[in-house]
Formats: sequence, structure tokens, C-alpha cells
Amino acid sequence: MTEPTYDLVIRGGTLANASDRFEADLAISGESIAAVGRDLPAGRREIDARGKLVLPGGIDSHCHIEQLSAAGMMNADTWESATVSAAHGGTTTVIAFAAQHVGMNLTQVVEDYAGLARKGAVVDYAFHMIVADPTEATVREHLPPLIRAGHASVKVFMTYDRLKVDDEPLLDVLVTARENRALVCVHAENHGMISWMGKRLVQRGYTAPKFHAVSHPRLAESEAFNRLVAMAALLDQPVMIFHVSTAEGAAAVRRARGDGLKVFAETCPQYLLMTAQDLDRPGLEGAKWMCSPPQRAERDQEALWRALALGDLQTVSSDHAPYAFDETGKLRAGTSPNFKQIANGMPGLEWRLPLLFDAMVSKGRLGVEKFVELTATAPARIYNLKGKGSLAIGADADVAIWDPQERVTLTDAAVHDRAGYTPYAGRTVQGWPVTVLRRGEAIVADGSLRATPGSGRFLPRTGGAAAEPAGRLEPEMDPARNFGAVLL
Repeated sequence: MTEPTYDLVIRGGTLANASDRFEADLAISGESIAAVGRDLPAGRREIDARGKLVLPGGIDSHCHIEQLSAAGMMNADTWESATVSAAHGGTTTVIAFAAQHVGMNLTQVVEDYAGLARKGAVVDYAFHMIVADPTEATVREHLPPLIRAGHASVKVFMTYDRLKVDDEPLLDVLVTARENRALVCVHAENHGMISWMGKRLVQRGYTAPKFHAVSHPRLAESEAFNRLVAMAALLDQPVMIFHVSTAEGAAAVRRARGDGLKVFAETCPQYLLMTAQDLDRPGLEGAKWMCSPPQRAERDQEALWRALALGDLQTVSSDHAPYAFDETGKLRAGTSPNFKQIANGMPGLEWRLPLLFDAMVSKGRLGVEKFVELTATAPARIYNLKGKGSLAIGADADVAIWDPQERVTLTDAAVHDRAGYTPYAGRTVQGWPVTVLRRGEAIVADGSLRATPGSGRFLPRTGGAAAEPAGRLEPEMDPARNFGAVLL
């Protein structure tokens, strides 16, 4: 008897990458894709994928997992619970945040966080490093070796009292990133506008969760985007703008990219599928829908969909930030908090892909190729996740097999994270990942988890193309455009 050629053959499905889709078999040997073609030889195991879509496993490049907030609150998820929920939703790689707070040693922060991930992760993972205390030691001593160790992206906040990095220290972070070929990711909102609005709303008795949306003026987003873009242009440093929520923000990104600047940007399902009206609920119920920036208006949804279609926005992440709706999370300040005392963030890691599949593929908004591009291929390329994001020979065998006809109604009881609720409860989606493979191993099949905690693998990253400056800065450059170049 002839020995099987491959470990696994996924047979008869419709494969899709970011550029095309086609009917073929996909063969896996060990942890990698070994062949793509019709009528491939037998495998030791086979999966019948006729009538199914065979897609790359999803990459969620922005999720908060087992993370301590600046207020000292641990979010609801462990690495195990968060990545179990990711796997059930078709996501096989995540990038989460090793979060420094004021007074913390960034090297120790990353080391401690890596220990938590090694213990619990069931999908592959990498880290962004949050820098909230950009001291000389952090920026000049700790960041460079951490970047060289494979943590090639840094996140900074331009708002939040305990996290914000002002313009001058932000420039210091951008310079260090440039010198070490790291990408800088930014939560960009104008802190003064938000703080000023929030204080006055509370003083006047406007304290319900729905006023959280009012407290984040839409101009706070576009102003901060423009300021960030100017700083990045001064130093010729690539940046990723997180969670674009407004039409004005999308327009600012489009202008920057049209000017040839290396600006990347993402949005999230909550900005594509929700509006500020979702926060307008009885009592404190609207707290479940609070996130920052807040959801906006229907015209912003349409602007963001258009920006995705045009390529102005390159990825869609979840910004998973799970806080339980109880005294450990959203209601930590008591049973009658004002909106400023309620933790910002919503769970979304598990439902990101089903929600987007329903909108983009089942409803035909942008199609399956664009779905793959936004949720797998582009994040792999931008964040330099080698071997991830495509069904290519030699790539990691991260595969999600989707039943495009299966309809599922999302419920609180169905979630696998520990927030205890989903802001998408009651929505019915068409299209579901019925089998999920991570490096050739089925980690979800028939609705059941088959992976063990700690089986996920750390993915060291270099800066890659996304972190490559557009050109070398020279003192003789036009000082009217880039006077700061002579000071580097």
C-alpha cells in the first residue's frame, strides 16, 4: 500500500487569498502548507470541504488580554480565555499589549507578560509594547533591546490622564522607533478636548453612559490625527493609527497617504456596525457599549466602509477590551457611577470575523478576497508576522474552514471570553468557521476546543517594511519641509 503523501488534505473547498479565489485541495505536512492543487494525493487525514470556503486563519492585531488598566483594574480575560474565544471565532494569531504604567520598568513588564502568554495562549501571539512612562531609561535603554528581541511595535496614547504621552516625549519615542526600525501605533485623540467636555458634562448632571459619546468630540480625533501625522512626517517615521471612528479621521488618513507619508490605519467592527445610539439604554445598561473612541453616526459607518474599499484603512481589528458588567469591571465605582467612572472597552475578539464575514461576504459588501485582506493578509504584512496571513506553499498551516450558509444568532451564553456578555447579542450572522487549524492542528472542530493552554507560540518580529522609513534624513533636506532632520 502506498504511504500517504501528506499529513492532512483539505479536499474540494473554495480557497481564497487576498488576490483571488479558486476551487482546489490544500495539503499540509507538519505545520506548513505543502501543496495547493486539484486531485492532490491522499493524506493521512482528510477533511471534506465541499461547499465550504477555505481561508487563512484570522489575525487580530489589536486586543487587550489579561491586561492591567491604568486605574489598576485587570480586565476580565486570561490569556487562555481570550485565545480560546479567538480560536472559536476563526482567529489563529493575536497581537496583545504588554502595558507599561508610570513607574514601571518596561523590560520587566514585557518579561512578566510573556510568562502569562506562555502559560495560557492557545493561538499564536505577539506583543505591542505600551509606553506610558517615556523616561530616558525607557526610551533609550529599554526599548532598543526589546525591539531587537522581536517586539517590533510600540503603542502610545495621546489621551487618558494616566497614559497620555505629550508631543515632545512622543517625538522621543518616534525617534527611537526610527533608529530601531519599529512601528509606532497610536491611540490618537485630543486629550484637552475630551477632558474639558467630560468635566463640564458631569458638572451639569449629564452622567449617563450615553454622554460618554458626547464627551469625545469628533474633532478630537481628526485634530490628533493631523498632529500625529505632522510629527511622523517631521521624523520620517511610519505610524499606525488605531481604531479610526469618524469620517473626518478617515479623510485625514487619506490626505496623509496621498501625500506619500507612511501612515497606516485600522478600524473596528463597532465603528462599522454600531452608532452612538447603542449607548442610549435604560439605567446603566449602556455601559456595556462604552468604548473609546465611541461609536459615531451612520454617515461615519459609510465613510469607514468606503475607506476600507479604497485602501485608506488597511485592517479591521477587534480592540477587544473585556470588562465584566459587575463590581469587578464596568461597575467598579459602585452602582451609580457617572460615565467617566466606567471602564471603557467591549469584548469583541470572538465575533470579529463572523460579523465581518456576514457584512462583507454574505451580504456582498466587499467580497471574500477583501475580507481575507483586511483580517489576515494585511495585518501579517504590516506587522511582519512571517508565515501568516495567506494560503501559500510554505506558509504556516493556519486555516479556517467556513460554512457560508450556516446562520448563528449571537448570544451572551455563547461567548467563550469572560466578560459575561456580548454587545452583539441578538444579531444573526450568516457564515461560520466550523473547523479552525493552527499550524496544521485542528484547534476547534464541531464547536469544541481541541487545543491545550500554552500551545500557542510566540512570534518574534522585526520591523519589516511597515517600519521602514521612507528615506534617509539628511541635513541638506529642505528645512522648510523638515527642519527637524538636522537635529537627529
